[in-house]
Amino acid sequence: MKDTDIKRLLSANVISIFSIAVATVLPSLFLENFSVLGTHLTWLCICAATVGSVNIILYLVLKPNPSTRRRSLVRKAAKFLKCCVYFFTSCIVFHGIIVLYGAPLIESVLETFLFAVLLSTYTTLHCLCLLGPEIQVWLRVFSKNGAMSIWDNSLQITTMCSVIGAWLGAFPIPLDWDRPWQVWPISCSLGATFGYVAGLLIAPLWIYWNRKQLTYKSR
Repeated sequence: MKDTDIKRLLSANVISIFSIAVATVLPSLFLENFSVLGTHLTWLCICAATVGSVNIILYLVLKPNPSTRRRSLVRKAAKFLKCCVYFFTSCIVFHGIIVLYGAPLIESVLETFLFAVLLSTYTTLHCLCLLGPEIQVWLRVFSKNGAMSIWDNSLQITTMCSVIGAWLGAFPIPLDWDRPWQVWPISCSLGATFGYVAGLLIAPLWIYWNRKQLTYKSR
């Protein structure tokens, strides 16, 4: 494993973290009364769009998992449409799971769906960029010892941290503290965001610390 590969990963992760900071700070210069708490739904949309766009651009520039096969324009278009379907399906699935975990079924539908979109951006979109719309590849990467590159390890860590962060963010909601950030789904989306950022920072550090023990099978 080359240190340059770890540096590329770290650089990409730092850029992703910077995109969240931009989505949080920059809109306040153009939108009146914009804030993460006060206009949370707007922030959810901007953050998901910014992070998603940056992830796609990073994938196109860095090409962490280059394919040796040449694909026609039709196949590329079909793959893109398949990715879109997978992402939308992921949003629906996350929405259903969130409702099963206690989110309002009828009330706050928009809030729940936008939170599901944000969580899908942190997890599913990341998988689509790195692994493509191949379920078998996803199952392989998220199985024990299934990672074949440092990018796969990073994907495992960031996905797990994002989901755990969202889950932990739900704990303060039922408490009677009467805080503005306890309104659904602010604490969960912030928890997912902090978890995602933590995963982006932890992944390259963990890989660097364990670089001598990590061995990858050929694809």
